[in-house]
Amino acid sequence: MDLSICIVTYNACQRLRDCLVSINKFAPQCSYEIIVVDNASDDGTLKMLANEFPQVRLIQNTRNEGYTKPLNQALIAANGEHLAPLNPDTLLTQDLFGPLLNFMRDHPQAGIITPKVLNQDGTLQLQCRRGEARPLEVLGYFLHLERLFPGNRKLGGYLMRWLPEDEVAEVPAVSGSCMLIRHEVIEQLGLFDEQFYAFQEDSDLCFRARQAGWKVYYVPTSTVVHFGGEGGSAVRPFFGVYQWHRSYYLYYRKNLAKDYCFLFNWFFYGMMALKLAWAMVYTFFRKKKVVGTPKT
Repeated sequence: MDLSICIVTYNACQRLRDCLVSINKFAPQCSYEIIVVDNASDDGTLKMLANEFPQVRLIQNTRNEGYTKPLNQALIAANGEHLAPLNPDTLLTQDLFGPLLNFMRDHPQAGIITPKVLNQDGTLQLQCRRGEARPLEVLGYFLHLERLFPGNRKLGGYLMRWLPEDEVAEVPAVSGSCMLIRHEVIEQLGLFDEQFYAFQEDSDLCFRARQAGWKVYYVPTSTVVHFGGEGGSAVRPFFGVYQWHRSYYLYYRKNLAKDYCFLFNWFFYGMMALKLAWAMVYTFFRKKKVVGTPKT
């Protein structure tokens, strides 16, 4: 089989339905399967899948297991030569997978790729291709220093605004909202790291892949719309905020901390704690309680 589309969902019934309808409308011109892992949704998701999409391979969890663990369940069950983790709050508006599969075939060193991911208004979702999230990149992003110093590639290294949005580019990391992974990469490196509950598992896999000699690419020859924040993170916003910050701490400690002295690391961990506290207060007063903002 050429392709396994893997979707993890939790109380996102309508978004998931729209996503599956769009996949059927712009069906890949290859052999493929769709695997949905449901995290004990109680919003009619299972009934909708049974009635409207009986061809979907369904894995049912008895509780909300987050994102990474259920995604690994899908990958273990997958038969495809290429694996496509896809968020349920995405929408295909054209042939998404054909150009990506062609790119994979033409570039044997490409291990992980992502398409051009769009916001609802059609603008580029900049986080779909990004840097390693090193300290200067993170500070530049959250303090908006990358906007004040647009020519500084260290401060602006997270979003890499200098990259033309319609040109193929090799990048450090891509977003897990929609990615295509060569099955061989998973066979070589292992599954996504389950210490990451729901965030940074994508950056971690990209980091590991590049360390092993694979290349990560942004491939804007096809596009997908990502609504963002309308699945599990919207259902439990404060828990989602906590897990986002926890996951970045784990990602940094695992992959980047060794490159800095321990005094800086402890300072940076303190900055993370302050950022978490601010994010909790901000989420409390925010009308639409989602984790992060897709449009930047």
